[in-house]
Amino acid sequence: MFKPKTQKALHCVTDGTEDNESPLTEIFTDMYITKRKSEELNGSQKVREINIELEKMLELSPGETEPIRLVMTVGGAGIGKTILTQKFTLDWAEGKNNQDIHFIFQVPFRKMTILKDKSYGFVELVHQFFPEIKEEGIYSFEDFKVLFILDGLDECQFPFNFENPETLSDITVPASIDVLLTNLIMGNLVPSAQLWITTRPAAANQIPSRFISRKTEVRGFNDQQKEEYFKKRFKDEEQANMIISHIKTSRSLFIMCHIPVFCWITAKVLETVMIKEKNTDLPKNLTELYLRFLRLNIEKKSYLMNDGGATTDHLSLEKMIESLGKLAFEQLQKNETIFKHRDIEECGINIKDTSLYLGVFNQIFKKDKCEMFMIKEYSFMHLTFQEFLAALYAHLTFANSGVNLLEEDPNGHLDMFLRFLLGLSLETNQNQLQDLLTKAGRISENQQETVQYIKKKINENLPTEQSINLFHCLNELNDHYLMKEIQLSLTSRRLATDDLSPAQWSALVFILLSSEEDLVEFDLQEYCRSEEALLRLLPVIKASKKALLRYCKLSKRSCEALSSILSSPACHLKLLDLSGNDLQDSGVKLLSEGLQSPDCKLESLNLEYCRLTEMSVNHLTSALKSNPSHLTELNLNNNNLLDSGVKNLCAFLKGSECRLKTLRSDSMFLLCFSFT
Repeated sequence: MFKPKTQKALHCVTDGTEDNESPLTEIFTDMYITKRKSEELNGSQKVREINIELEKMLELSPGETEPIRLVMTVGGAGIGKTILTQKFTLDWAEGKNNQDIHFIFQVPFRKMTILKDKSYGFVELVHQFFPEIKEEGIYSFEDFKVLFILDGLDECQFPFNFENPETLSDITVPASIDVLLTNLIMGNLVPSAQLWITTRPAAANQIPSRFISRKTEVRGFNDQQKEEYFKKRFKDEEQANMIISHIKTSRSLFIMCHIPVFCWITAKVLETVMIKEKNTDLPKNLTELYLRFLRLNIEKKSYLMNDGGATTDHLSLEKMIESLGKLAFEQLQKNETIFKHRDIEECGINIKDTSLYLGVFNQIFKKDKCEMFMIKEYSFMHLTFQEFLAALYAHLTFANSGVNLLEEDPNGHLDMFLRFLLGLSLETNQNQLQDLLTKAGRISENQQETVQYIKKKINENLPTEQSINLFHCLNELNDHYLMKEIQLSLTSRRLATDDLSPAQWSALVFILLSSEEDLVEFDLQEYCRSEEALLRLLPVIKASKKALLRYCKLSKRSCEALSSILSSPACHLKLLDLSGNDLQDSGVKLLSEGLQSPDCKLESLNLEYCRLTEMSVNHLTSALKSNPSHLTELNLNNNNLLDSGVKNLCAFLKGSECRLKTLRSDSMFLLCFSFT
């Protein structure tokens, strides 16, 4: 009874609108998920990320012995955390995976806010959300393997107390929701159960690490998965390929599309502006993308009116936007994401206004029925829509109020709101806003003063998450010195690279790639001279034309990673300087695998002082024979090559296929050798 009901509930999901449902299995696109693994390396503990498949989220990996009780999955706004948990549960309900689990109970934290002033026994709480469990006569979980999925810790309003908790182990004793959840997480309630909690990074530290068995990160879509998403979204192959090709012309937009919700919004916007309006102008930042989406929904009004459809009662569309913005802003300040009838009316919204649901705002706002209490509840389609409309309201209402919103958010729940708010101050976005709303005036503040104030805040000893969000803010403001600010923060150790989590590194890479700065030259020494930093910043290197990695303590591990990007068709590298690193022959062997790829476009390679022998020359010669058309400059100075090691290379140099114009080597055999 329970599995079929779960399967029915998750079989179809809303594709952005209440009246547009699609089978989850048809629209789901795999995402890049990693888990952290500690291992002994050269006498010290190192942490590295390894890919993990969704169905193995709760399984022990080779070498792990401790049972996995609580998995925390971290990911940014819109990265796909919720749909991952839904797909995991649907696969279980359909009998595909994890059949050793008897029950999966999936409850969003936001749903539990309805009960925040009530007390329940734990089993009674489960029965409230899953009445079929009570109908089956289940009042204890000792004989079952149970998984609780608690989605959206960042939307939780309960005051967890893990240091001085009210201890509870009896599932029948009534207590407040925060006490029940605290004891469930600590393992006092249903100790045999497994838990899976998802959250944005800013809220992850609400649960002490001692209770977390495994920490995973959702990275969203890689480049291949982005294309797969759009091909599923647009059934017409020609349309899909046109959209994909067009998105690739904007580096910032293509990078933003690693986040699934941005992919969905981009698809909605481009479907209209490209296919229907034949407009090829692309949004350049997050705020502009959401503004385009809002405009798209407003412009539906005229179509609906002309078609005899829904009309707006006593409220104009502008008034409706302002009222929705007020609702979004006031509830966001309370960290509320589900609203009641009273909340809606207090913001001047007529709940019966059909434009809320019938095609004008139905991609932004939705209503649900809470079966537990037979009441209607309301929310925005995605938390980022609430954050955007709240920022729009603040922009229109408090532009010159003097309220310092940078000081108002110690917990990070206003991070996205702040990014949108600053993005709205850009002149290009204000121009769009004035086209939409007659009330939209211009902010008189000096944008450069805002940029300087943010940079001043970055120079303070802020928590890492706050610093990274301020970089996001500079990106929304199109600051041309953003890259230098990140470099300065890393080299000065205001951002200590050893302490950065995978999610924080991902955020820095996202900011660097989505900025409008031209990535001509990447110098690792300007960020951090370490192999860890190189491996984290590989996507930035891949997008650069020159990579200066000299004297950065690199090893063959780096060569393997660089080989992979050199053989990628999307790699832009023309110059690679690896001088002064202990690569040795084993490293050059790995690097040569990338050099011999027909997709490798490298023109200049510096391997001076890399502790190479004649074996390296053999590897390089073999690679150049396989792909002789690009490399024109090679530096092998100050290595132990020996004359015998360069004879094969010299034979290749004399061949007609060789494009090499400059070879530097202190080998006696090559001392008098010259070629053009």
